[in-house]
Amino acid sequence: MGAGGRGALLQMTSGIDPEVNARDIVSAMARAKAQGARMLFTPEMCGLLDRKRERAAPLIRSEADDPVLAAVREAAAREGIWVHLGSLAIRPEDGDGRFANRAFVIDDTGAIVARYDKMHMFDVELASGETWRESSAYAPGDEVVALDTPLGRLGLAICYDIRFPALFEALGREKCDLIAIPAAFTVPTGQAHWHLLQQARAVEASAYVVAAAQAGEHADGRQTFGHSLVVDPWGELVLDVGEAGAATGTLAFFEIDPARIAEVRGQLPSLANRRAIAD
Repeated sequence: MGAGGRGALLQMTSGIDPEVNARDIVSAMARAKAQGARMLFTPEMCGLLDRKRERAAPLIRSEADDPVLAAVREAAAREGIWVHLGSLAIRPEDGDGRFANRAFVIDDTGAIVARYDKMHMFDVELASGETWRESSAYAPGDEVVALDTPLGRLGLAICYDIRFPALFEALGREKCDLIAIPAAFTVPTGQAHWHLLQQARAVEASAYVVAAAQAGEHADGRQTFGHSLVVDPWGELVLDVGEAGAATGTLAFFEIDPARIAEVRGQLPSLANRRAIAD
């Protein structure tokens, strides 16, 4: 599989109706393919974004029954495009009763070729008064995931994971060419840390970062920061979509250049120079 080439990311204002969100993603897939993208990236919780858990719970399904996952798999095969679903709320077949915040990579035949469950739960009280207790509804994952895709070797993370360097240390050891960090960042944390953290993760992994984001005011009352980004291995911003976000989504394009990865790793071989630190 030839690594590198054109990718697309979708900035969304996902709402509380999975069927509407699925239509937006499927439409973006067709547009991305028509404009030469080999792979589309979507934000965290792109299928359902609803902080009212009693309303959301009946709509959270198993993988086999999830309508967004089914629609995207069908469209991937029809359009012949790979998709990274930043994450969906999934009801596991087993576990402790909590849901999974799960990313999927789907190939151009519609097959699921990778899954990643968000490791770090967003349990915070912000100075703005916002309180989030993700762990009360979602169980954390424990597996580092990287795989080969048309754009190169891809590592998977989700939103709050970005604040925990050990995960990116592990992805660095996987020699990822790019790392997906889809998100639904709050506005206060986004203003403070979004660009800084994305650039830091790109630099330390000597890899591109692709961060598809939720943006704007959502049907459940929350507001998200937007600014979907692509950062190159030197930490330079390749793409910043900004705050714009509509229900139909903002589609943007970028290039993954293997020569740029090799250049940065040749100039600053931090991955090769890395040493294990004893506990």
